[in-house]
Amino acid sequence: METPGRIAATPDALDFTVENVETALHQLYYDPNIENKNLAQKWLMQAQVSPQAWQFCWALLSPEKVPEIQYFGASALHTKISRYWSDIPTDQYESLKSQLFSQIACFSSGSKMVLTRLCVALASLALNTMPEAWPGAVAEMVRVFQEDGGGVDGRARCLALLELLTVLPEEFQTSRLPQYRKGQVRGALGREWGSVCPLLQQLLRRTDSPGAVKARVLRCLSSWVLLDVPLSESEGLVHDCFSALPDPELFDTAVEAIVNAISQPDSQRYVNTLLKLVPQVLALQEQLREAVQNGDMETCHGICRIVVTLGENHSRTLLEQVDHWQSFLALVNMIMFCTGIPGHYPVNETTSSLTLTFWYTLQDEIMSFESDKQAVYLQVYRPVYFQLVDVLLHKAQFPSDQEYASWSSDEKEQFRIYRVDISDTLMYVYEMLGSELLSNLYDKLGRLLTNAEQPTSWQHTEALLYGFQSIAETIDVNYSDVIPGLIGLIPRININNVQLADTVMFTIGALAEWLADHPVMLSSVLPLVLQALGNPDLSVSSVSTLKKICRECKYDLPPYATNIVAVSQEVLIKQIHKTSQCMWLMQALGFLLSALPVEDILRNLHSLITPYIQQLEKLADETPNPSNKLAIIHILGLLSNLFTTLDISKQDDESADGSAPPVKTAPPPPGPNPVVVVLQQVFALIQTVLSKWLNDSQVVEAVCAIFEKSVKTLLHDFAPMVSQLSEMLGQMYSTIPQASALDLTRQMVHIFASETDHFPPIKALFELVTSVTLSIFQQGPRDHPDIVDSFMQLQAQALKRKPDLFLSESLDVKAVFHCGVLSLKFPEAPTVKSTCLFFTELLPHCSDVPPLARVVQEDGKLLVQAVLEGIGGGASRSLMDQFADVLFCLNKHCFSLLAVWLKEALQPPGFPSSRITAEQKDNFSHQILRERVNKRRVKDIVKEFTLLCRGLHGTEYAAEY
Repeated sequence: METPGRIAATPDALDFTVENVETALHQLYYDPNIENKNLAQKWLMQAQVSPQAWQFCWALLSPEKVPEIQYFGASALHTKISRYWSDIPTDQYESLKSQLFSQIACFSSGSKMVLTRLCVALASLALNTMPEAWPGAVAEMVRVFQEDGGGVDGRARCLALLELLTVLPEEFQTSRLPQYRKGQVRGALGREWGSVCPLLQQLLRRTDSPGAVKARVLRCLSSWVLLDVPLSESEGLVHDCFSALPDPELFDTAVEAIVNAISQPDSQRYVNTLLKLVPQVLALQEQLREAVQNGDMETCHGICRIVVTLGENHSRTLLEQVDHWQSFLALVNMIMFCTGIPGHYPVNETTSSLTLTFWYTLQDEIMSFESDKQAVYLQVYRPVYFQLVDVLLHKAQFPSDQEYASWSSDEKEQFRIYRVDISDTLMYVYEMLGSELLSNLYDKLGRLLTNAEQPTSWQHTEALLYGFQSIAETIDVNYSDVIPGLIGLIPRININNVQLADTVMFTIGALAEWLADHPVMLSSVLPLVLQALGNPDLSVSSVSTLKKICRECKYDLPPYATNIVAVSQEVLIKQIHKTSQCMWLMQALGFLLSALPVEDILRNLHSLITPYIQQLEKLADETPNPSNKLAIIHILGLLSNLFTTLDISKQDDESADGSAPPVKTAPPPPGPNPVVVVLQQVFALIQTVLSKWLNDSQVVEAVCAIFEKSVKTLLHDFAPMVSQLSEMLGQMYSTIPQASALDLTRQMVHIFASETDHFPPIKALFELVTSVTLSIFQQGPRDHPDIVDSFMQLQAQALKRKPDLFLSESLDVKAVFHCGVLSLKFPEAPTVKSTCLFFTELLPHCSDVPPLARVVQEDGKLLVQAVLEGIGGGASRSLMDQFADVLFCLNKHCFSLLAVWLKEALQPPGFPSSRITAEQKDNFSHQILRERVNKRRVKDIVKEFTLLCRGLHGTEYAAEY
């Protein structure tokens, strides 16, 4: 102890005394100083695992101690038994067991939290000794607690026994037993159910059993059924649980027990038991209806959980019992009642959301039957699913405006997520109901909008449209004959509400692909979209819908282009939309302009961009400050987003699987690309902005983004800009190096390094940024992991696209290699990944790029050492696959050298880890050198070796790996 009443930072083992533990606990609970608390916490954790814990833990349990101290004693006991079982001599098992029994008896009338910890400790002892050293453990527990307990009343003994029996399976679930032992112990526990079941039944059926005992019995049953106790063996108890449901005190625990019992994977084998459960579940309908009438959400929720669990887990089994089809249909209808439970989710009810997964499951089961059988089931269940659609759309309706206004933002967000879940369910149901579902929705909407006598609520209209939108968003509705009618109905909707207007917009957006095939209908909906653009409340829906239309229908939009551009300009100038929507709007305009003749593009670009250029010129003259920085980044972002989608070459948008980049299918019109024309006009202005803001990484990033997006979209059409952009990038990076400049250089290398005309400026830029980065490495690169990461990606790209760059005498290949070795030791995983990629691109060129061959021959051992250091524990385990790739490449391309390097690098004792023997190192080396074809095998060898190096081999961590 440093001072009286204070725990020392580095206590000697002898300090773990009862007095010191009590002092530390007092410090932990009552010292206001957080550092002292943390110090005490650390010290107590060491105390708990120390050999002295066996002495102090019993002393801490003495009756005169306060519960916090007793609790620590019980916890220390559990820690020693569960984690250090092998330290306990076999001849002490019995005395430890009887001490725990007597402590549990003492605490059965004492502190509940201490009692639970002691029960957990005895449970852990039982799991470590059954079945060999302690056969019939559970039967003995029952016997011990049923005997007269020396002054402890029977009710307290009974509750203590139930607590012990409850924690036993729970402790098994979380125990660290090896896999083979888990199997043995699970079997032994299964055999012990015979001792537990009669006891639980007896206590539950006795009329004089107190409520607390019955509640503990139900908890105990819940715990045991998770061990896959056969449903046929717990059938009687499950029936008793149903009898407990009317008792409000037992309701929650009874629900939990029933749900756990019938959701066990094994329970579907017991068909007869399941069939007996169905009428019991159906008998709950009266209690459910009463709960709904009384607004008792908890009871509704609990009963719904039972019904859904039975339906969801056993729909296949119950569907196959053809003789009982009516009772299963009744169960399905009961679930339908739960789906359509009155009230608005989540304010008046929280039950309906539990049922949605059931409808997926039932549909999957029906659709998985062979066609003859499926036809029979569809006859019964198609009408049910049509009813489900009506119920879901009713549940998706917004409440009245007044009620919705009273909801909290959290309730509104939960309702939004709930509607998304309903949308997903409708989309899934469409698979079963097909086009008839769309016709059904269309008929309802038509009747609603054309019925003049009956006033309709906007909520009803909105929900039907939402149903359409849910399906059209993800399913190809081009063949549907009701869409023209729907498009015709949309202008008839009286849009007097933001939610309705939003859904109208999203529905039009969902039909954008259909509109591309039926462009004549554009004139019906486009005015609605352009009108909505001016409403800030419809910002997201109107802008995203316009973007979809411009992307899908661009070749049909030239007649509307002037109007679209004019409205867009107006809303941009009025600053109606937030930044991200402004960016989407620019992308929409990029798509739109792409389909116009070049002179029209230039004219529109001029009117669109000029106000921003003028603003940028003004900002470029001002002294840098935070507000004009935001304005500059905003304008540069608008230009970036416009150039992202403005592509005048005709192209297939994507390959069939969406994985390949766009393919140009026709040559672009002659003359410079409009984007290049604009970029050349504003190039000097961008340089001026840069000269003032070169210190600011966000502004530099925004400038680089304009060119990066343009290069990606234009590809080789960007050629006229290569020379001046290379020069500007070089100047930028030489003055203040930033990662975004390296990323743009990588993009340029990717597209232009292989072209003879552009090789000189690209080569000069590559050499310049390499030289500047090498000087950063000399000064100390640790503060710039982002630059190192981008630099390694650039070098890898250069090796991939143009290895000739490494033939230049101006490039210090040896220094680049050394930087790579250094970067492998960075703590940032992305940087190490990029560095490994660099080496896997470099090593194959040992045969065709002499400077690379020389440096690998001279310094390859350094690379091997760095990789081994990472595998040995120096790097995150998530990087082992990347290190394995480097070793695989070394083996493939430098086999004889690798054999020497591995031998020399692994020679020093304790490298790469003190936990590894020389034999294990030799074994690893031989395994690696053997694998020159199977990359997957090398990854497995490296994973195995890293676990050995870290002392994790054979642990639970290894199992997760």
